[in-house]
Amino acid sequence: MNAAQEKDSDRGLLVVISGPSGVGKTTIVHAVEKQLGGAFSVSATTRPKTSAEIHGRDYLFLDEDEFQAMIDRGEFLEYAQVFGKHWYGTPREPVERLLDEGQLVILDIDVQGAQQVKKSMPTAFSVFILPPSEEELLRRLRARGRDDEQAIQRRFAEAKQEIHFARTSACYDTFVVNDQLNDAIEKVVQLVADRRAAHHGAAHPRQ
Repeated sequence: MNAAQEKDSDRGLLVVISGPSGVGKTTIVHAVEKQLGGAFSVSATTRPKTSAEIHGRDYLFLDEDEFQAMIDRGEFLEYAQVFGKHWYGTPREPVERLLDEGQLVILDIDVQGAQQVKKSMPTAFSVFILPPSEEELLRRLRARGRDDEQAIQRRFAEAKQEIHFARTSACYDTFVVNDQLNDAIEKVVQLVADRRAAHHGAAHPRQ
C-alpha cells in the first residue's frame, strides 16, 4: 500500500443515506448516528422552516441569494433543486474537516445529490431506503397527518419518481427495505459498521 492509499484509508468514512418521504429515512439516519458515533452533516435549504425545526440543527435555512452566493463560491459538496422548487445542498467545509479528523460522516440527501457525491468522492458508501410497497408508502404518508390529500398525492408521485431514479442511477451501493423499522435500523447500522471496518482496516492490515 502506498502513502496516498494509507492516508485515504485513515480519513473518515462518508455515508450517504437517501429515501423518499414517508420511508423512515430520518429515523434510520439518527439511529446510525447514535449507535455508531457518527457526525450528521446539516444540509442547507431554501425551503421555509417549519415551527418544529431549528436553524443549524435540522437545516441551515437560507434565502435564495445566500444559497446562490455559496454556489458561486464553490462551497457545496453537492446541491440540487428538488422537483423544480426549493434548493438543497451540503456545505463542503464541515464534511471535509470531519473526514480529515477520521470521523464517520452521514449525509441525508436525495438521489441527485448522491450522484454528485459519488462522482467527487467514489469511496463514499451509499444506501437507499425503500418502502415495502407503494401501498404501504401511501399509507405512511397519510398516517403522518401533516398534509392534505392533494399534498399527499404530490409527495407520493414524487416518491415513486425518486425510487425509479435511484434504481436506475447506479450510484447506490445497497438498497434496504424498511418493512419493520427496528429491523431496517439494525441492517443499516451493520452495513455501515462493516464498511467502516473495511475502510479503516485497509490502512492497517493484520500482520
